[in-house]
Amino acid sequence: MQELILGGARSGKSRLAERLAGESGLEVIYIATSQALDGEMSERIRAHRDRRPAQWALVEEPLQLARVLSEHASAQRCLLVDCLTLWLTNLLLLDDDARLQHEREALLASLANLPGRLILVSNETGLGVVPMGELTRRYVDEAGLLHQAIAERCQRVVFTVAGLPMVLKGDPL
Repeated sequence: MQELILGGARSGKSRLAERLAGESGLEVIYIATSQALDGEMSERIRAHRDRRPAQWALVEEPLQLARVLSEHASAQRCLLVDCLTLWLTNLLLLDDDARLQHEREALLASLANLPGRLILVSNETGLGVVPMGELTRRYVDEAGLLHQAIAERCQRVVFTVAGLPMVLKGDPL
């Protein structure tokens, strides 16, 4: 089963994803896409790490998400990716359109063949004002297009607001 969990900052999306992974009864591998580029991000990473069960494996991969998913997916595992928008940001900051397209296409193609359970977490950024600045507008556009493509492929899509999950597609929680 593949799930996409969307929500704004501090909406409860990561906590929901972690709860679902823990309840899956499967071995969990947490795939982190963030990079500790400053003290504030280091603190966020620490907070996420502290609340995860110690027995969960951790794979840190900021760019080659499809490769990591293919390497670690199995029928006995739940892969939890947190988060797609940080992964997208990492790729956008490379300023290499070919690499962005390659990694995006590889991710979308890989979803059809992954065994086991996959939970993808991502920030919904398209609900606010259109941002100023070309890179920021491109980020919002790319995130929206990525979410649409992934939601089409997932069996369940959940939107979280104020810690409350709303199932947009698939079986209820």
